[in-house]
Amino acid sequence: MSSEQSYDPHLIEETKQQIRVLVQEIAQISKSELAPEQFYSELLPRVVSALAAIGGVVWTMGDQGRLSLQYQVNLQQTRLPESDEEQQVSHARLLHKVMTTGESLVIPPHSGAEDGEQGSNPTDYLLVLGALKTELEVIGVLEIFQRPEPGPAIQKGYLRFVQQMCDLAGEFLKSRQLRHFSDRQVLWTQLEEFARQVHASLHPRDTAYTIANEGRRLIECDRVSVAIRKGNRCTVEAVSGQDLFDKRSNTVRLLNRLASVVVASEEPMWYTGDTRNLAPQVEDALQEYIDETHTKMIAVLPLRRPQQIEQEREKPGEAMETPPVVGALIVEQIEDSRLQPKTRQRVDVVCQHSAAALANAMEHHSLFLMPLWRALGKTRVVTRARTLPKVLLVLGLLLAAVITMAIVPADFALRSKGTIEPVVKRNVYAETGGYVFEVPIEHGQVVQEGQVLVRLRNPELTDKWNEVTGKLDTAKESLNKATRAIFQERSMPPGDYAKLTAEANQWRSQIASLEGLQKSLDDQVKALVVKSPKAGRVITWDPRNRLIGRPVEKGQTLLTIADTEGDWKLELHMPEDRIAYIRRAQKEFGDQLEVSFVVANEPGKTHYGQVREVEYSAEPRREEGVTVLIKVDFDMAEFGPEKLQLQQGTTVTAKVACGRRALGYVLFHDLAAWVQKMWFRWF
Repeated sequence: MSSEQSYDPHLIEETKQQIRVLVQEIAQISKSELAPEQFYSELLPRVVSALAAIGGVVWTMGDQGRLSLQYQVNLQQTRLPESDEEQQVSHARLLHKVMTTGESLVIPPHSGAEDGEQGSNPTDYLLVLGALKTELEVIGVLEIFQRPEPGPAIQKGYLRFVQQMCDLAGEFLKSRQLRHFSDRQVLWTQLEEFARQVHASLHPRDTAYTIANEGRRLIECDRVSVAIRKGNRCTVEAVSGQDLFDKRSNTVRLLNRLASVVVASEEPMWYTGDTRNLAPQVEDALQEYIDETHTKMIAVLPLRRPQQIEQEREKPGEAMETPPVVGALIVEQIEDSRLQPKTRQRVDVVCQHSAAALANAMEHHSLFLMPLWRALGKTRVVTRARTLPKVLLVLGLLLAAVITMAIVPADFALRSKGTIEPVVKRNVYAETGGYVFEVPIEHGQVVQEGQVLVRLRNPELTDKWNEVTGKLDTAKESLNKATRAIFQERSMPPGDYAKLTAEANQWRSQIASLEGLQKSLDDQVKALVVKSPKAGRVITWDPRNRLIGRPVEKGQTLLTIADTEGDWKLELHMPEDRIAYIRRAQKEFGDQLEVSFVVANEPGKTHYGQVREVEYSAEPRREEGVTVLIKVDFDMAEFGPEKLQLQQGTTVTAKVACGRRALGYVLFHDLAAWVQKMWFRWF
């Protein structure tokens, strides 16, 4: 029998083609931007398949110098996890050797150094080990479990193939490392810019706004808010992306409460959907805020005064206490509750810089009379030799203006809105209830005294009048019968005579009552016809459309009749806070103060009048607010014979002359009154 074994060339070529395809796939994967775990899961199965191996493992070095399994294929089949501790330690030493030297190795089954310090292969398989490395360091080890039958030449081929795959993996790791360094460089640039900006201002509000806006960009979250601690409460001072916000809104109020509770506990709070580990008071405040805003992730982190600042404030020899909390940083994600590892790191960095900047700003701002010292510090600019003449000139002009306003007199007049009204004006009221069925007059029509203005109907009143009239007629007829019976039957028994006499008296009493009721109903029926109380003009607009079919009650105003041909008056609605000036002017210059006014339909001409009466009560009116009514008489001759400007309710703008006062008093009396009012309110 021949020792030579024949192979199918076609099968060999097909196998080579499959290996080439796997190698190309690995090469493409090495150029991708997958995460390391995903890359290892794509790399190892293809390497095992290309070598027709039993299995394999990708090992990497952890933070504490311990090997960590990243991905494995058929590791249980090698029985390596089932081996004793000594064998596993020996195997680990072998992997550490590859990590240390960075060289690839082929280790036969159950082989290794006698002392065991260099490690050994405790499995029944051939181990092919390749180092996963970059130009700077060895990242991990690619371990392949292969059948031990092949000869030395084939084993060298395995080793070369694994080295090539490790080189491709090294390209992936190198690209990822470069991206990591690039991202870190960008992050350091952002951190440097953030630190520079948050320490640029020593005003707490400006610092808080910088922390909120720049911190959100650095953390890459949806919203960052900054709360400042004032006593036992925290107040939200800045919200990222918002220059102004309503501090009295329900959302801000709930966020203030949440920040206050967390700061009181002095422990940071991270919420991603689970509240089981939170204190009850924190959980309650958090749940109210989440119900209002539907936030998915929120972190409230107390900002403590930096240790070095606190050490400077402590006296030598005193025990060092925990630095106080100056505020809170609030980080939120609206739609995503997942928390990335880099988020916590960036939040910690932002907290450190924010705490220092906010503590410095608050300490600087709390210095006694700081606004005054800041203003005095700026005066150095205006006292330099080059700018001093200009400053003196401006001060001289200001002083001259102040002296002028204090000495120069000017007319002191109070402005007020008002209307022109006829002196004789009567409202027409409904004397009984009903509904309007006829209005025989029009707007602007001249009516005479006693002329019918409105007719009402009241079916109930009419039915009652008819009922009373019928009863009255029946009672009168019954009385007549009883009277005739008394006079015709004179020989009747005494008992019957007395009975008829009592019946007649009863009917007389009923008739008297019904006649009184009928008279009252007659007055009410007559009141259904509303007549003009005196001659005048109807000034109610479109009375027919306003009243027809409308139900009215007794005493309700229906129309207004005014004597437009007679005298007119001006009614001013003076704000109540100005009446004191008018009262003083009346005492000083007499009761009749001069009034100048302009009518809205003739603004180019000024008319004059005199105050006749000032009411002693203030009443709230719609647009004017609380005002006092002032009645003004004026000369009708100024409006000419046609009196075109005199229309009831025409708006006027008037000035009530209150004498002469200093120019400054005339210009700023409202401001002085406001300052006095605020002073009384505050102090």
